[in-house]
Amino acid sequence: MTQEHAQKAGFETRAIHAGYEPDASTGAVIPPIYATSTYKQDGVGGLRGGYEYSRSANPTRTALEGALAAVEEGERGFAFASGLAAEHTLVKAALQPGDHVVFPDDAYGGTHRLFDKVERAWGVDHTTAPVNDVDAVRAAVRPGVTKMVWLETPTNPLLNIGDIEALAAVAHEAGALLVVDNTFASPYLQQPLTLGADVVLHSTTKYVGGHSDVVGGALVVRDLDLAERITFHQNAIGAVPGPFDAFLTHRGLKTLAVRMDRHCDNAEAVVDFLAGHPAVSHVVYPGLPDHPGHAVASRQMKRYGGMVSFRVTGGEEQALRACERAQVFTLGESLGGVESLIEHPGRMTHASVAGTDLEVPSDLVRLSVGIETAADLVADLEQALG
Repeated sequence: MTQEHAQKAGFETRAIHAGYEPDASTGAVIPPIYATSTYKQDGVGGLRGGYEYSRSANPTRTALEGALAAVEEGERGFAFASGLAAEHTLVKAALQPGDHVVFPDDAYGGTHRLFDKVERAWGVDHTTAPVNDVDAVRAAVRPGVTKMVWLETPTNPLLNIGDIEALAAVAHEAGALLVVDNTFASPYLQQPLTLGADVVLHSTTKYVGGHSDVVGGALVVRDLDLAERITFHQNAIGAVPGPFDAFLTHRGLKTLAVRMDRHCDNAEAVVDFLAGHPAVSHVVYPGLPDHPGHAVASRQMKRYGGMVSFRVTGGEEQALRACERAQVFTLGESLGGVESLIEHPGRMTHASVAGTDLEVPSDLVRLSVGIETAADLVADLEQALG
């Protein structure tokens, strides 16, 4: 599919066709797995299609990167070995020692660890602020020093919503980039670049890959100058996916739309059940009218996603017991796969932020609602909370 055609096509068509034309020699409709580290040159420096070494570029990865750019409506896409590899490469490409980042006060624990333990030692400082408070984010900006405003929306695991358009204005007023971690929403439900963001980040391990069988990350950008800096650092740092990982991630992307609709359907059924259960003190889901970010989410998201968090009346002990008793919901970290997962953030994904401003409530349970039969998921939660 040509770039011009891709720009006019619908999301599902772009996810399936963008970034790759059927192979000219064989007609293969799916990008082959180019399991090669190096490429024959036609004379010194005579590269075929620009390929010389697979850390720098690989045709299987190129196809994935083109598709990622198309579904996020960006100019360039970049694939990485993990979401954290994408984050670290972006920081090195866009920031310098002495720069400052405004960071969510309820971000993913691994992202906080990266900024707190790795980037801070390199000289990049950060200040936390609630993403759902535009004035608080603006107040956290240090004029002339803040070079990046980092946003998750919905956040992990408290599902707070940041107004992408408003926060883009805050960042740009300060001469900073707005980076949006779009992992929870997925490109199907939300396209931050169209709302003013400069960079979109994904852990493609999650909804993009969608089958819990591959680890990966991605960046998508609009600005070609920034794209060139990321290209250099992607190659220089070398945290890239192998061709088989790129193949699996690209295969997952092709079915993202139909999977996300089922994730959302099932999440809504689970929320309806939890909202009426006596053992549940609070349900956190942006689709609920009483969620503080409901209006903003309704404006910038197609639907409200497959992630649900809830708090229980019996405290941490009951939260742990529910996680352990679940059977259809698998007790495990990560999210976004076809199978439903349950976890205790305080002891699992967010254990690294215990004792910090990002510490999460001990009675909180996080669900990644999969695409199984909805009635089975509800029945499983009923017995787990019984």
